[in-house]
Amino acid sequence: MAAESVDGVILQLLAAGDGLDTKEIARQLGKDHQLIVGAVKSLQSLGDVISAEQQVSKWWELTEEGRQVAENGSHEAVLYRAIPPEGILQKELMESIPNAKVGFSNAMKKKWIQMDKKAANGPVVKQAVNSIEDDVQRTVQTIQANQGEGVDNKVKQEMKKRKLIQEVTMNSFVLRKGSEFSTSVTKMDTDLTPEMINSGLWKEKKFKPYNFDALGVPPVSGHLHPLLKVRAQFRQIFLEMGFTEMQTNNFVESSFWNFDTLFVPQQHPARDEHDTFFIKDPMFAQGFPEDYMDKVKTVHSQGGYGSQGYKCEWKREEAQKNVLRTHTTAVSARMLYHLAQQKDGFKPVKLFSIDRVFRNETLDATHLAEFHQIEGVVADYNLTLGDLMGVLHAFFKKLGIPKLRFKPAYNPYTEPSMEIFSYHEGLQKWVEVGNSGVFRPEMLRPMGLPEGISVIAWGLGLERPTMIKYGIDNIRELVGHKINLQMVYDNPICQLDS
Repeated sequence: MAAESVDGVILQLLAAGDGLDTKEIARQLGKDHQLIVGAVKSLQSLGDVISAEQQVSKWWELTEEGRQVAENGSHEAVLYRAIPPEGILQKELMESIPNAKVGFSNAMKKKWIQMDKKAANGPVVKQAVNSIEDDVQRTVQTIQANQGEGVDNKVKQEMKKRKLIQEVTMNSFVLRKGSEFSTSVTKMDTDLTPEMINSGLWKEKKFKPYNFDALGVPPVSGHLHPLLKVRAQFRQIFLEMGFTEMQTNNFVESSFWNFDTLFVPQQHPARDEHDTFFIKDPMFAQGFPEDYMDKVKTVHSQGGYGSQGYKCEWKREEAQKNVLRTHTTAVSARMLYHLAQQKDGFKPVKLFSIDRVFRNETLDATHLAEFHQIEGVVADYNLTLGDLMGVLHAFFKKLGIPKLRFKPAYNPYTEPSMEIFSYHEGLQKWVEVGNSGVFRPEMLRPMGLPEGISVIAWGLGLERPTMIKYGIDNIRELVGHKINLQMVYDNPICQLDS
C-alpha cells in the first residue's frame, strides 16, 4: 500500500468515527507505525484537515531470550530436565545445553539440583527433587499474552534483570476531524510559477503556507584544521600572560642567526645536511652587523665572558650559508639583539612566536620534516631555573596539560637545560613536548645585554599538544596526504581545560 493510499484510508476511517489511535490503525492495516505517522504528518501539512494529539504508550514484550524461555522453559528448568536419574558429570552437563551457567546457578538457588563433589571422575550433578514448577516460563508466557498487565511490578523487574523482557515506549497520535476535513483532499502547491500568474490560475490554487521556523540548508563553508584551532588557543594564552608576539615571516635564515648567535659550534652535527635543509640559491646571506659578528667569532674561537669557547677555527663562509630555519630561536636571537641596541637602556620583555620550522627528520608516528614550533622568551634581571619551571607549569596548566616532568638535557645555547614531558593518554606513555633552559652568557653578552640580565626560554611543537588534545596517536593522521578531511570537518573547536 503506497503512502498516498494510506492517507485516503486514514480519512475514510476518520469519516466513520473520531478518536482513532495511529497504533490501532497500524495494527488494522498491518503496516509499520512509522508509515502511518508519516501519512498523518502529510495530511497535517494540507491545513486543518485533521488534528493529532500525541500520547505515550508503554508495554512489556519479550526479548529474543525471553521468547526462547516462553517456548522451551527457563534455563534452570531446561538444565534440570537434562539431568538423567543417575546424575551427570558437571562438565558434560555444562557443555550439553545453552545458557548452562545461568541455569545451574538458578537451579542451585532453588534447590532443584545437588552436586556430589567426591565422585571418582569429578563433580556429578543430580536432581534434588522429583518435580518442578517453572514459574519463570509461566510468568513470561503471561507477559507475552497481555503485555505485562496484571503482573506484579517486582516480578517484571526481576524478569527485566534476567533480560527476558523489555519495556517498550511508543509515541502515537489520537486523530480527529479538523475544520477542513474531507475524504478527498487536494495537495497544496508549494511554488508560485510565472505561468500561474499570467493565466490567473493562482487564484484557484491553494498554496502551502511558509514555515518560517524551518531550518535552512546548512551553507557549505570552510573548516579550521585542528592545528589552527590549537594555535589560536596557544596565542590567546600567551597574550593573557602578557607576552608580545614576534615577527616570524622568514622561513629562510642564515646560519649566523640560526646557529652562530646561539653559540652552536660550526662543527656541531645539527649543522650537517642530514639534520638541516640548506638553500642552493641563494646559497649565502649578506648584510650582517659586523661588530656583533666579530664578537660572536671571538667567543666561539677564543672564548670570553667566563667561557673558553670552542678553541676552533670560525669561518665566515659557514655562517653565511642559508638554511630553512631549524627553530624559531633564530627569531628570538634577532629580537634580543635589537633589545640590547635600544638607546634608552634595557627593559624587561616577554616574547613569543608560533610558526613553521624545518628539520631533516626521519618520518615516524611523532616526527615530521616540517612542523610548528611554539617559543616563549622572558628577559629580566636575575631569573633562575625555578622561575622557568614556574612559568612552564603556569603555561601548560592553561593548556589543560597538568602532568609535566622535567629531565636534564644539553643545549649549546642554554645552561641549565631541561626537556619537558607530558603524559599522552592515547599512547599511554610520557611524550616529549618541549625543550627549555636559561640562555648562556656566551650568547647574551656579545649582543650587548648587560650583566645581571637573564633570559629563560622554552620551545615546543604545536603538533604533539594537538595530538594529545584530540586523541590522535599518529602525526601522519594530522598532517600530510593521508589526512582524513572528515576529521577536519567533525572535530570540535579547541577548548583547553585551563
